[in-house]
Amino acid sequence: MSRGRVGVLVPPGNPSAEPELTRLLGSRADMHAARFPVRPGLAPAERLESYNAALPAMTHAFGDLPLDALVMASDGPRYLLDPDEDRESCLRLTERCGVPFASATVAILEAIGHLGLEEIHIVSPFQPWLTELAEWFWKAAGLRIAGVLPVRAQGGFSPDTITPAELVEQVKRARLPRDGVLLFAGSGMATLPALGTLGAGNDRVLLTSNLCTAWWALSRATGKPVTLNRSPHRRAS
Repeated sequence: MSRGRVGVLVPPGNPSAEPELTRLLGSRADMHAARFPVRPGLAPAERLESYNAALPAMTHAFGDLPLDALVMASDGPRYLLDPDEDRESCLRLTERCGVPFASATVAILEAIGHLGLEEIHIVSPFQPWLTELAEWFWKAAGLRIAGVLPVRAQGGFSPDTITPAELVEQVKRARLPRDGVLLFAGSGMATLPALGTLGAGNDRVLLTSNLCTAWWALSRATGKPVTLNRSPHRRAS
């Protein structure tokens, strides 16, 4: 079986996108990663803006390496845009690069459409101001927001440092619906170790930034439809 080749653009401090995408792409595609420039001294919003601004130049970070798909494995910066701006930007970069390109947010929205979903619960490790922007973004994209659950690491809101155990404990304590659609925001948050526990014995649909990004990339890189099951990580109780 021929393997696809996926280029991944990652924020410099993100510890989870590459390991999780490697697992999710599996034997069907090779992954090649490049990291956005470090911008010391910037406020959080300015840092996210700098990633969006650097994106066009970053699409050339792989030189002459032939790619089958290219993704921005980070949803946080895209919440500074509106959904139409996000999608139009990805379409322009696809034309410019000659390779299918998507941000994590475009991949998430396409995955939600693929499953025929209309309502989600947002589970967010972001600081409150960015969580509010994420809620606004998904509402503007036409989704109903059933609820928003902020989750935090021991030291505060941080997708890069919250542990799977902390994530599981806070989601369980919130008693979210057993048949709800949970969208875990933040590609830097380690989610794969938590999904088996959170999906056991219920009918939840569990979607993450990295899961949707991998689904989108595989479907383009392999040139074949990839099925995203409604309960991708469900296990028997």
